[in-house]
Amino acid sequence: MDPHPTRAFMTHVKRLIVKVGTAVVTRHDGRLAVGRLGALCEQLKELISRDYEVVLVTSGAVGLGRQRLRYRELVNSSLVDYLQNPPAELDGKACAAVGQNSLMALYDTLFSQLDVTSSQHLVTDTDFKNDSFRTQLSETVNSLLALKVIPVFNENDAVSTRRLPYEDSSGIFWDNDSLAGLLAMEVKADLLILLTDVEGLYSGPPSDPGSKLIHTYIQEKHEAEISFGDKSRLGRGGMTAKVDAALSAAASCIPVVITSGYATDNIIKVLQGKPVGTLFHKDAHLWTSVKEVSAREMAVAARECSRRLQTMKSEDRRKLLLGIADALEANEGSIMAENAADVAAAEAEGYDKALISRLALKPGKIAALAKSIRVVADMEEPIGRILKKTELADGLILEKTSCPLGVLLVIFESRPDALVQIASLTIRTGNGLLLKGGKEASRSNAILHKIITSVIPESIGEKLIGLVASREDIPDLLKLDDVIDLVIPRGSNSLVSQIKSSTKIPVLGHADGVCHVYVDKSANADMAKKIVLDAKIDYPAACNTMETLLVHQDLSNTDLLNELLAELRREGVTLYGGPRASSLLELPKAQSLHHEYSSLACTVEIVDDMESAIDHIHQHGSSHTDCIITEDCKVAEMFLHRVDSAAVFHNASTRFCDGARFGLGAEVGVSTSRIHARGPVGVEGLLTARWILRGSGQVVNGDKGVVYRHKDLPLQTQI
Repeated sequence: MDPHPTRAFMTHVKRLIVKVGTAVVTRHDGRLAVGRLGALCEQLKELISRDYEVVLVTSGAVGLGRQRLRYRELVNSSLVDYLQNPPAELDGKACAAVGQNSLMALYDTLFSQLDVTSSQHLVTDTDFKNDSFRTQLSETVNSLLALKVIPVFNENDAVSTRRLPYEDSSGIFWDNDSLAGLLAMEVKADLLILLTDVEGLYSGPPSDPGSKLIHTYIQEKHEAEISFGDKSRLGRGGMTAKVDAALSAAASCIPVVITSGYATDNIIKVLQGKPVGTLFHKDAHLWTSVKEVSAREMAVAARECSRRLQTMKSEDRRKLLLGIADALEANEGSIMAENAADVAAAEAEGYDKALISRLALKPGKIAALAKSIRVVADMEEPIGRILKKTELADGLILEKTSCPLGVLLVIFESRPDALVQIASLTIRTGNGLLLKGGKEASRSNAILHKIITSVIPESIGEKLIGLVASREDIPDLLKLDDVIDLVIPRGSNSLVSQIKSSTKIPVLGHADGVCHVYVDKSANADMAKKIVLDAKIDYPAACNTMETLLVHQDLSNTDLLNELLAELRREGVTLYGGPRASSLLELPKAQSLHHEYSSLACTVEIVDDMESAIDHIHQHGSSHTDCIITEDCKVAEMFLHRVDSAAVFHNASTRFCDGARFGLGAEVGVSTSRIHARGPVGVEGLLTARWILRGSGQVVNGDKGVVYRHKDLPLQTQI
């Protein structure tokens, strides 16, 4: 489920109140934050052009007035007097009166530059005690909004009748947050947006690393959990006042979003239904369970379940996997129906064809997935294999054994079949698993997760495999280096790069799949055409697809190259050229020689020889999969041993770089890293080692009397 499901009711918003806080309006030195105010006004201008009705409630007058009056004091006194007699605290009412003039002048200037008309309204809580005033207020606001004027409201602190206008919480409203909530109810707004200097409401002070952003506020769940930090650095409200105002408006059926006013487009994002900030809604308790499981709880539960899974006999784990394969086949209709709904939604959203291709489960895919699970089930038992056995000393036997890594976090985009492969491998290897798929595959992932976990026996627990619902949970998961042992991202370059830079947990994966096929001068023409076509068109969206075709210069004026390019074009492949090929072959110039198209497109380049091809691959490739087509075995062997990629092929399509095709049964992904696992990662890549020492009372005691033998012993796997 989305962190807050705003998209549906945002389509009905016509009239909204936007309240901007003092910390947004002013900088830390008290001066106006002109850039932020300009971005705010530009957003409101865009809303007016879209026929929204906008009311602005602004703070900042007191802080701005205080800054200006301090300046006047400094100008009107000598520096010595100013330093020897520090100025007394300024009267808040005077600050408000002076600051209001400057604040409204700036709004008027900014709006005028955007060809928008605004109006000023100063009110006190005493005004609202008069029913006639409230009626007239609504009528005036309605008239202004009909004329596309933006009414700008502010509490008139300069003439407030309260004795302690910055502390007194009595009255109809007591700050601009509560004024905004009151106005939302008075003018019957459809939405209230409270802009502040943080992303939204946190479970604790935002500066505390342990605080978590709350996306949907549920009073029953969060009221007792939240601890507030300091109040606003300049204004009187702070987050407590915003929450109170939000709760009051939400109780009157007006949705409220608290979000950052530092971002230049958060108001637009809110109205687009994007999950920014914290949502308050009277029905929020119906959307999210009060007993929602935290990221840490999910990870801890997965570890506990994995430890129980490791104690299962190998045959029982095999039967569990066979049961999952059977369940997938038995529920194929439901799976395909949910997947079809995902594909339809993705097409309606305008996702690119490459993503939709990865998203769709084609006919026969469920049977193929079930078959791959059965292959994994029938593999040799991976846990507890003795990798090395050594007699350290007399009666002291050391064994190096295979064991699970622990808890895996796999973040993947588009491909729901990845969920099945990853789940089967983690069960076979005794690991716990947390899965986060892309929102475009939410229905497919949900049904697959439900089917798989329904087969897991209660003695292990269905929490062995957790499905993370929200993208906003990922930052919290990436902080859990004490309970998550490995992160495996499967997706775009930006996704992998972002994850690598955001966590202390080891990351296994590849950022790009820029795979090369080099056609050497001695290549067999028919073989070259066959391999090149397969490498590009068999599945263009796959990471092992050819993205760059390198051709020996001796072939640049031959029928082979012309036929290769003609065959690719006939299959609908768009060709781009490197510096040499674009000139020689009259191809559009490629924007980059390091580019993963993931579609029916590729780059062509001419190289001097095999050495130049290797240099090109090392400079522009991604260390994924690279291939040479040649009849010269000596050249082939040099290529195979010198290209520093996870997979290097001779006379074979790059599409063979796949866990199932390598006989791994399935894969959690392809790794281009140079530690732990490389290439397609199957069972072995999800295992680590455990050292087991068996003795009979030996002690070190400074190594006195211990005769070390370090004798290798025959292996005998114990399961």
